[in-house]
Amino acid sequence: MSDLSNSEIRRLDLTLLLVFLGLLRHRKAADVATDLGLTQSAISQALKRLRDVFGDPLFLRRPHGMEPTATALALEAPVTQAVEALRHALGTARRFDPALAQGIVRIAALDAEQAVLVPPLAARLRQAAPGLRLSVLPLGRADAIDALTDGRADLALGFLWDHPDSILGTRLYQEGFLVTGRPDVLPHAPMIDLDSYCAANHVLVSPGGDLRGVVDHALEAMGRRRHILLGLPAFLPAMAAVAASGALLTLPARVALGFGPAFGLVTAQPPLAVRSFPVSVFWHRRNDENPRTRWLRGELATAVATA
Repeated sequence: MSDLSNSEIRRLDLTLLLVFLGLLRHRKAADVATDLGLTQSAISQALKRLRDVFGDPLFLRRPHGMEPTATALALEAPVTQAVEALRHALGTARRFDPALAQGIVRIAALDAEQAVLVPPLAARLRQAAPGLRLSVLPLGRADAIDALTDGRADLALGFLWDHPDSILGTRLYQEGFLVTGRPDVLPHAPMIDLDSYCAANHVLVSPGGDLRGVVDHALEAMGRRRHILLGLPAFLPAMAAVAASGALLTLPARVALGFGPAFGLVTAQPPLAVRSFPVSVFWHRRNDENPRTRWLRGELATAVATA
């Protein structure tokens, strides 16, 4: 038997190979049909296709059952090896052992999630999956969606008010806001009144460089405004600027509580309603059943729950 051409290989499928191995094992079409959950007619059609592909009868009908030809016996070992290799490959793709895993996990996140979520996740990976390395891309919103779509990122952290159907997500926690500043600027912390808030200088965190944020829109609706002294793209430099300048900074509560004390800052409740937002983990739909992605999402949820 000569090597099969691509056109001949294309006519094969996994069902045909399973029928072939089943006939070698059982020697009876009825038993193969029962084993594979097919009809006897389907087994007969599969055998006809196998004979056409290989140009050989493969099995001869005898009173005791189907007798394999020499060609069928010669094919037994390579076909078995091919099916088992595919079975192993598919099984490996459906399993994930963090202790043996190797590679790089790439996460898109802006600085708030970098500060709050990435360190506990990295600590968990160090213990459970020492062969995995973590790389963070400083991307949010549309850029994070693009990174998930083109495969540059495995996961994205943060909040997206709107995203395409190809992007899936689950909420990790609901985040609110706090005001942070030096104790001399917030003498009545954890309270500050609206007049004092509007009279103070403010630092604004704006990755896009704007000098207006959600607080300014809320103040405008009340007929009030505040003075933005400085805009910065990240929260930790903003807290350093607040500590140096005596300005105020309104920022996500977990960032304020986790890092403000290191800068000598105290916190107060905002004197106006500022909408909270969900912090979520996002992934592309093509990775929804990927075992590594599912495990990482579970580790993130556990990191939040135990923080």
